[in-house]
Amino acid sequence: MRKTVTGLALLAAAVLLTGCGSDSGQDGGAKADGAGAKGAASQGASPEAKAPDAKTGADSATREVTLEVSGQGKTQIMYNAETSGFEQQTLPWTKTETVKLIGAEQKAGRLLTVVPGSVQGADGMLQQAPCVIKVNGKQVADNDGGKNPKGCLYRLK
Repeated sequence: MRKTVTGLALLAAAVLLTGCGSDSGQDGGAKADGAGAKGAASQGASPEAKAPDAKTGADSATREVTLEVSGQGKTQIMYNAETSGFEQQTLPWTKTETVKLIGAEQKAGRLLTVVPGSVQGADGMLQQAPCVIKVNGKQVADNDGGKNPKGCLYRLK
C-alpha cells in the first residue's frame, strides 16, 4: 500500500509539473512521457484532416478523448487531457473532451492520464478503481481492472 501511495504521489507530481509553465495561453504543450499501462506505447488514433490553428498558424488535429473510472462510491481522481484536474468524484465517472494537437504534439504526442483513487473491491480490500481511456471511441488504455497502480496512461498522437 505504501508503494502504491508513493507511486501515485510521484505520478501526480510529475503530471502537475509537466502541466505547469507549458500552457502559456495556447492549447496544451508537450508533456513528458510515462511508462505504463496497456496501450501506452502504441500509436495514437488515425490522423484526421489537419487545419491551421488560428492562434499559431501551425497545423492542428483534433481527437475526441473519453476518460472513464468505474466502481461505486466516491474517490479522488486525477486526470490530464485537454484540461487537468484532481477532484473527488462519485463513481462511475466519465469525462469527454476534444483534444487539439498542435504542431510538434502531432509527432511527439501529448500524455493523457487518469489516476483514480481507491475503492472497496469484491473481497472487501481497498484497490485502485478501474479506469479506461478511449480515443475517438476506441479503447486505447486501461489499468487492468484496477490491478495496475499506475492508473491509465496513453500518448496521444
